Amino acid sequence: MSEHKNVYRTMRDSSGNNLLHLAARLAPTNKLNLISGAALQIQRELQWFKEVEGFVCPLNTTQKNSFDETPQMVFTREHKELVIEGEKWMKATAESYTISAALITTIVFAAAITVPGGNNQDKGTPIFTNNTAFTVFAISDAVSLFSAVTSLLMFLSILTARFAEQDFLFKLPTKLIIGLATLFISTTTMIIAFGATLYLVFGQNNSRILIPIVVLTCLPITSFMTLQFPLIIELMSATYGRSIFGKKNPAYGYDEFGLIIDHRFY
Repeated sequence: MSEHKNVYRTMRDSSGNNLLHLAARLAPTNKLNLISGAALQIQRELQWFKEVEGFVCPLNTTQKNSFDETPQMVFTREHKELVIEGEKWMKATAESYTISAALITTIVFAAAITVPGGNNQDKGTPIFTNNTAFTVFAISDAVSLFSAVTSLLMFLSILTARFAEQDFLFKLPTKLIIGLATLFISTTTMIIAFGATLYLVFGQNNSRILIPIVVLTCLPITSFMTLQFPLIIELMSATYGRSIFGKKNPAYGYDEFGLIIDHRFY
């Protein structure tokens, strides 16, 4: 098998394409559509190209075919439109979440200034300073503010990125993962801070109000997890999961002679 692998690593077709030239081709649309989002599609194409690049001889990476193109040149030409679509997808996603992060930042900053219950006129300290619910409010509000600002910066950095094709491999997905994760933390702690405020204002003499507050607090958190967590998990799996050849992925594999089979074209 090793002999066959060595042969396939160096062989070229009638157009002078080596194995890496062929791996640089764009996968068919029906195969690309199995992955949601143009950014994740170009990421998968880059991962496939990098995997094959590590398999072939180093000389293959600079060899030119009959059209005077290196494998990297073929990849850039074949994926030009997909990179543009990936940029549009990333920008649209980042813009949507930027608005949410900015709103949360504004809300929790205002809440930190106008603390529930007001301040002691003599000392200037919050009236509920020694209350456990106030401590929960203060910590949650601070965490929400810092995580919202972090999320906002991540999404803004995506909007101002250069969107080179190599950025879709790790750089841009990592920023999106951090932005989404911190946005989730910010949203969760903001809701907790709001619940603590309701308890401070209305639940001091009626502890039963704590039950509906907890139930209502869980509702938006659960909704966010249901709607947005699949994207975070998919991004993390695609970016930091096992390599393509390490996955039990029917799209890629070896034949009986050790040749890489690209099922994207079959």
